[in-house]
Amino acid sequence: MNTRIFFELLAREAPAVDFETPIAEARAAGASPADLAELEQAKTAALRVRALLARRARREVELSALFETASDLAGLRDLDAVLNAIVRRARQLLGADVAYMTLNDPSRGDTYMRVTDGSISRAFQTLRLPLGSGLGGLVAQTGAPYASSGYLNDERFRHTGSIDGGVTEEGLVGILGVPMRLGERVIGVLFAADRSERSYAQEEVALLCSLAAHAAVAIDNARLLQETRVTLEELSAASEAARVRGDAVERAARAHDRMTDLVVRGGGVEDVASVVTDILGGSLVVLDADGRRLAEVGRVDRVDEDLITRARTLGRTARRGDLRVIPIGAGAEVLGTLALHAAGDIADADERILERAALVMALLLLFRRNMTEVEGRVRGELLDDLVAGHVSDPDALDARARRLGVDLGADHVLVVARHGGRRERAAFWASSFSAAEHGLSTAYSGEVVLLLPGHRPEEAAARVAKELGAALGLPATAGAAGPVDLPGGADAARREARRCADALLALGREGDGASADGLGFVGLLIGEGGDTGAFVERTLGPVIAYDERRGTALTLTMAIYFGTGGSLARTAERLHIHTNTVTQRLERIGRLIGADWQRADRALQIQLALHLHRLRGSLPL
Repeated sequence: MNTRIFFELLAREAPAVDFETPIAEARAAGASPADLAELEQAKTAALRVRALLARRARREVELSALFETASDLAGLRDLDAVLNAIVRRARQLLGADVAYMTLNDPSRGDTYMRVTDGSISRAFQTLRLPLGSGLGGLVAQTGAPYASSGYLNDERFRHTGSIDGGVTEEGLVGILGVPMRLGERVIGVLFAADRSERSYAQEEVALLCSLAAHAAVAIDNARLLQETRVTLEELSAASEAARVRGDAVERAARAHDRMTDLVVRGGGVEDVASVVTDILGGSLVVLDADGRRLAEVGRVDRVDEDLITRARTLGRTARRGDLRVIPIGAGAEVLGTLALHAAGDIADADERILERAALVMALLLLFRRNMTEVEGRVRGELLDDLVAGHVSDPDALDARARRLGVDLGADHVLVVARHGGRRERAAFWASSFSAAEHGLSTAYSGEVVLLLPGHRPEEAAARVAKELGAALGLPATAGAAGPVDLPGGADAARREARRCADALLALGREGDGASADGLGFVGLLIGEGGDTGAFVERTLGPVIAYDERRGTALTLTMAIYFGTGGSLARTAERLHIHTNTVTQRLERIGRLIGADWQRADRALQIQLALHLHRLRGSLPL
């Protein structure tokens, strides 16, 4: 019989089923039993050769995969990429539906899914397994491979609802798991699984064990690389910290020397702020105790009020992002706040520079305040002497004024400002303002008096009202008179300025400033020499006297009557009385001052008198 056909089938790598064809053809051709036996024997030998060749080819593929895995380990850069490649190769080489890897988590005492390939179930991909549970738990406990052709019905494993649920959702039936070892320690399990029953051959178990060994080496190499990187980073950080600390010490010494030199040379808060930003960079603002800006280097749009409060409460630096806020204080007294918007990170040593700058600024602010208070007392004493008329020696008075930078021979205006703030704060502002303007000031409870160079009292009053109000955070109302005839006319000017301030308050113009000229007809009447009391007495005397004797409200009724345009109904409504009562009161007024009191010319005089009566505080608004 011709058996060469089996060699031809081997040569073209024909399927196993094709090796039955020559025997079937010989049987059909009527071959003898001996010939058929010879062909059967040749077929069996050929199939053995075919199986051997297939095993060698498969082994070649497996060795190639192991070689590629070893190459991945040699060039390890990304652990995830290496583990994914190992799991993917395990699935391909074993022809499995799914391959996956679990790792032990010593911190939580369980096992978690690390890598999957071929999985479709989210629940399966995120499983965490109690140690000792399921097939993987048995592998991790014993350190030996385990396989199950039908997992869910296999009683060798301790089943749990979460594991069985994930396996069911993934549709797995046959599962093979092998340990991943580092020495004697099992760090995880590598699996191959199928969605149908499967018995895994010994060579398949051996191949998966080889891949698991590579995975364990990859994980350990990654750990060693990470530890090496961390050590190098720590050494680098320690070296950088030493360098930074050295630089910070040098900066602190330089800052100390420059700020000390500033104090010795009489520098101010602005100079210290410039030193800080020159050394540390960024932008800086210095606020006083009321939040007003004393100095600014660079642009600082806004400082967080909460951060200022926290810094003052703690008595030390408060931080938020690139902003550092340091309180400026002397003992328990808060003098201000220093705020730095840093250009970069600020080290602890650099914060010491800020704190030292805050201390130097506190000393400068205290010194400036003390000097201002001393100068303020001297300026106040001179103004008090001018107002009181203590001018026994004009030459000595001029000499005192010249020492304060005040020229009494020039034009001056006198301003009286009423306020509801603290006397000390108002006095400090007045002293600083008058010194800057080359004038004089003195302060009383609820009032400051200023003598300022110039000949425009209206402008001076408006400016003082605005700036004093801003400094106190409360309305300030200022009246002014001038130019003042010095030295003898100071007292008269003060009286007129006070009347102007009183008139503004009576007119409801709190927070405003004006002179007699700026008050119109009221100014003409309250100016120096105007006798408003006599005018009011002549015009309204009988009505006012009647109210005082009887406790009535005829004067108020008359004012409201004119204010409502002569409306009986609105007058009654404002006074909460009946219109008949209003009529009776108006008739009484006519009997007291004449029946023609509502005539146009008399009504104008009466309304003016009522207005002046109100300005004197004798009639409610």
